[in-house]
Order: sequence, then C-alpha cells, then structure tokens
Amino acid sequence: MIPQKMERVQTGLDRIRAGLWKQLKGYKLGLLSNQASLDSMFNGAKEVISRLLPGQLKALFGPQHGYGGEDQDNMVETDHAYDNASKIPVFSLYAEKREPLPHMLEMVDILIIDLQDVGTRVYTFASTMLNCLKAAVKAGKKVIVLDRPNPLGGEVLEGNLLRPELYSFVGPYSLPMRHGLTMGEMARMFNERFRLGCDLEIIAMHGWRREMLWDKTGLNWIMPSPNMPLPETAYVYPGQVIWEGTNISEGRGTCRPFEIFGAPYLNPESVKEALEPNATRGCFLQEYSFRPTFQKWKGELCRGFMLHVMDPHTYRPYFTSIAMLKAIMKIHGKDFKWKKPPYEYEQEKKPIDLILGDTSLRQGLESGVPLSRITQSWVADLESFSQWRRPYLLYS
Repeated sequence: MIPQKMERVQTGLDRIRAGLWKQLKGYKLGLLSNQASLDSMFNGAKEVISRLLPGQLKALFGPQHGYGGEDQDNMVETDHAYDNASKIPVFSLYAEKREPLPHMLEMVDILIIDLQDVGTRVYTFASTMLNCLKAAVKAGKKVIVLDRPNPLGGEVLEGNLLRPELYSFVGPYSLPMRHGLTMGEMARMFNERFRLGCDLEIIAMHGWRREMLWDKTGLNWIMPSPNMPLPETAYVYPGQVIWEGTNISEGRGTCRPFEIFGAPYLNPESVKEALEPNATRGCFLQEYSFRPTFQKWKGELCRGFMLHVMDPHTYRPYFTSIAMLKAIMKIHGKDFKWKKPPYEYEQEKKPIDLILGDTSLRQGLESGVPLSRITQSWVADLESFSQWRRPYLLYS
C-alpha cells in the first residue's frame, strides 16, 4: 500500500503569504520573530513581509536568545542591533528591559508576533508576548499574532498550576507545565484574563488539530532556541526543564540538551532501581556518560541518562522527570542540591520553585511524599484549567 501524502499545516505566516497580507497595506509594521519564523517554503517572516509589503516594515524585535537565535544560555542578554539589508533597527526584548519601550513602538502602527512556542509553561516566548500586549495597549497599537502549532499537541495537559506568588518571566500566568495551547490561544487568554483590552487579532492556522504532535504537521522543525534542536527535545522539555533548578546537568553543552542529563556524583543503576512503578511509561532511560562543554559541570565527566521517547502518546514528561528527581534525591541526598538564585531575573526565590510553580511541590519532594499523592494533588487543577481555557481555544 502506498502511504498517503501528509497534508501540511498552514501556519499564520503561510496564510499571510497566501493572501492575507493585503489587509496590512498602508500600515507601518513591526515584527517580533526569530530564526524559526519561517513559512513552509523556508522563507523568513521578514522576507515574506518585506517582499509583499515593500517599505512597510519599520522595526524588528527579537525574543530571548536573540533575533537570530545567537545567544546560548539563560540570562545572556542580547544587544540591540541594526539590520543592514532592510535598514531598520533590531530591538532586543531580552536586554536591559524585556518589553518594547515607547520609542520602539512609536515607529509602528501594528506589531506582528510570529514565534514558535514549545508547549511548556516556562518557555519564555509567552512572557515576551504578554509584555508586548501590555506595551501595545499603553502605546495604542494593534497586535497581530501569526499562529503556529504546539509541538506537544493541544489535548494532553500535565502538571500543577503556577501559583500567583510565583509569577515570573518563566511563568507569567496560572498554566500547567504542559498547557496544550498555541501562542494565539495564549494571547487570547492573556488579553482577557489580565483585562488588557489590547486590539488583538490572531491569524489562525489551517489544518492543525488538537491531537496533532509535531510529526503530524508536515512542517520542518527549525530550532526555536539554541537548546531546542529537535522535536524530541520539545517532547521531553516539560519534565526535563526541572533540572535547571538543581545541580543536575540538563545536558547543556552536549548535542542533545534535555534528553541527556546527569552529574559526576550520580549512580545511574541505583537511581533506576529507586524509580517508582510506571515512571518510565512511554520512554526508555539509557545509562549515559557525557562531558559538558559549558554550563554546569563544564569539562567534568558526568554519569546519568539519555531519555528516549518511545511512545509520545503515552509518555508523560512531567511525571517521569518528577519521578526521576524523587529517586535522585533519595539516592544522592548528600550530593544533590537545589540551584541558588538568581534565575531569569528573580533574585530571591528558589529557581526550582519558579520552575515547578508551587513551593508545596518542592516541600513534598523534600519530605518524601509519595509520587502518587503528588500527582493526585494536581488533578483538580487540571480539571479546572481544562474548563476555563475552553473559550480561548481556536482549534477542534
């Protein structure tokens, strides 16, 4: 049997190129995007808009890691720049400030946002978008979000809701770790929940359905940030990002960040034995040694694991990584440590609390609360979130 050709999802940028650009005629435009803001023909958002609407693009904006994705690590700020080809400024929204300043928005009538999110609460592009919505309201500007797929799909939700006292740049609102929303849907939610009153338009995708993981979209994966090289990275990220709040290397400085993790003191055999039943459902933990070239444990031999996603439909990244964390704390209680502040511009609160989103979760792990009780504690949260997110959903 000859397999049927996969129908490719049309992103918001694809739809602009296909004809919706006409509605933008005559306006001065700003564009928040990066190296992953390509259409299905590998044309960049800047090139698409400049070709269809010559002379209208007046300013470029870049999120964390830079407009070109050039800056590697957290809290590595990107300088403002100038695009010689277009002869317009490139404003960094991960610099001395993380929102567009009034003089930046004075140059435009409409700010277009085209960023590829990865479906995890702590990924900072959603915070940058929220900051843009707030700034646009103050400046009296319209915002248009060109929507893109959530690589984790839009059906499965996982984890506890972020508590308001822990709102930060790695979590601006009460979402679960795996939230099942697209950037366009989050923009709608932020606009209403924060009562912003932003003049907001979403250019929705065509052909995306909530059950679709990335491999069903027909789209090519372009790294949205330096440590998100593959769709598999995005699949593990809702869980594996927790290592950023610990002295366990999350694999930065290797070729497969977040899939590879460990530390010099870690005993993989003992940790695997300490795992609770079903902890690795849908995945396989390969014992693995590595030597990071930068960040935690730079140049030191680390022992740990490479996490292979065998069935992304049954794999639950947050559950698996919390189970791993619990086992590591049990086996290596003397060597394991929480990372100290600062973390993403928060100077006092523990990074792990900002990541997990609930201090009681960390406290439960420290006191040995059973994994089943921890996961049961967020069931009500998810049921509530599943209900109140419905008005903001754009796709069936």
